[in-house]
Amino acid sequence: MSLGLTISPASEVPIFRQIMQQIQRAVAVGTLHVGEQLPPVRTLAESLVINPNTVARSYQELMREGLLESRAGRGVFVAERRQVFSEEEKTRRLRHSAEQLCHEAILFGLSGSDLTKLVEAAWKELRIA
Repeated sequence: MSLGLTISPASEVPIFRQIMQQIQRAVAVGTLHVGEQLPPVRTLAESLVINPNTVARSYQELMREGLLESRAGRGVFVAERRQVFSEEEKTRRLRHSAEQLCHEAILFGLSGSDLTKLVEAAWKELRIA
C-alpha cells in the first residue's frame, strides 16, 4: 500500500500540503482509485519520517474536501466523486490557483503564450495517464 510520496522539507509548501497535493494528483491521474485504501497515518508518517499529526492533518483536509473518507475501524479510503463545492467556490479556488501560477510565470519572465503551452502540456499529460 505504498503511495510513493516524497516530501521536500526545504520547500516553501508546508509538508501537509505536499502530501495533499500528491494524493490529489494520484487520484486525478488514476494512480489511486475510488475505494482504494490509503496507508494508516502512522505507517505513512514513518515511511516519510515525519510527525503523524502532519499526515493526519493532510487526511483530515482531504476528507473535508470530499476526496477521502474514513470508514470506522477500517481506515481511510478514496471517496466516490461527489459535489462538495458549489460552482462559485470551485471557480474561486481555481481562479486563485491560476493567479498564483500567473504571478510565478511573470516572475520567471514567461509570456502568456509560453504559460498557455505549459498548462496545455500538463493538462494533456494528466488526461492521458
